[in-house]
Amino acid sequence: MTVIEDVHADHGATFVERGGRRVVATYGRTERTHRAVRNGVGVVELGSGVVEVTGEDRVEFVDNAVSNRVPDEDGRGAYCLLLDPQGGIEADLYAYNAGERLLLFCPPDRAAPIADDWRGKTFIQDVSIRVATDDLAVFGVHGPRATEKIASVLNRAGAPEPALTFVRGSMGDAGVTVIAGDGLAGEEGYEVICAADAAESVFDTLVNHGMNAVPFGYETWDSLTLEAGTPLYETELRGRVPNVAGVRNALDFEKGCYVGQEVVSRVENRGRPSKRLVGLACDAVPEPGAAVLSGDSAVGEVTRGTEGPSYGGPIALAYVPFDFDGDPTVRIDGEERDARTVALPFVEGSARSARLPTYLDG
Repeated sequence: MTVIEDVHADHGATFVERGGRRVVATYGRTERTHRAVRNGVGVVELGSGVVEVTGEDRVEFVDNAVSNRVPDEDGRGAYCLLLDPQGGIEADLYAYNAGERLLLFCPPDRAAPIADDWRGKTFIQDVSIRVATDDLAVFGVHGPRATEKIASVLNRAGAPEPALTFVRGSMGDAGVTVIAGDGLAGEEGYEVICAADAAESVFDTLVNHGMNAVPFGYETWDSLTLEAGTPLYETELRGRVPNVAGVRNALDFEKGCYVGQEVVSRVENRGRPSKRLVGLACDAVPEPGAAVLSGDSAVGEVTRGTEGPSYGGPIALAYVPFDFDGDPTVRIDGEERDARTVALPFVEGSARSARLPTYLDG
């Protein structure tokens, strides 16, 4: 559950469950809140799972398990994938080197399975693994004025750069770690990490001290990330081959640790994957799983859709055949409705999402 549910409730929040955690859905006026983040800065409590890995062999152990190199230098991080034997995405995570420990931020329902699985693979290595989800609070700070916001409240350090590097400092009396984000909302962004018992004071600082920021929930997070063209784990990544999802930056092809025949063949032969992720502008908001049609044939399906407040109408992400060309129809409420393909991102903000789908052409 959220670390500070009572505080969110005092702000008028309603709640929803995501990945087994209770998080803020909205504080109301979601379109107005969305625009406030796009034009200024907002704060969201993120329902992240956290796995802590310690021991002398911690970097080597995690590096051997994930798709990208794990940094061996304190203060740096990497976006990585865990893949199944067929090359499908089992989890995505951010691995940060925090000196004597690695902290891995992942979908909340994946933290315990990852920890349990890895404990059975340590063998004679000096590695200790535990779930640290309840120890920490994670806040996202997003918007074109996010850097100014962080600078106005962070003591003993400046805003970190580049993406996925972090600094340690304080906000009020609370110690915090501030991580430079990778643009998932299409705007400048940071994650602020603190001990769970400091979450209330840190949230108050982020919302009310220095430059004011609007609190927002996952409904706004969904619309921001969709407009930014960001594939998310639950809706676009789970079970997909990375090349199909277009998240090539999450694969270090020189490591050779990723598996699955489609992954290997598409890279070595510079061939095209079977499907790709595209943006659709629709007549109405489609439900996840809605059929995408070309003529009388279903050629794909919607992963998620929303009203795009900054875009100015209903939008969606969908998987279609790689060579699909033209504008499809989408089945909404039992009817075929017109749609058109739109280049991602739907909206250009102050940053570009590092997960914006990219594909090889040959």
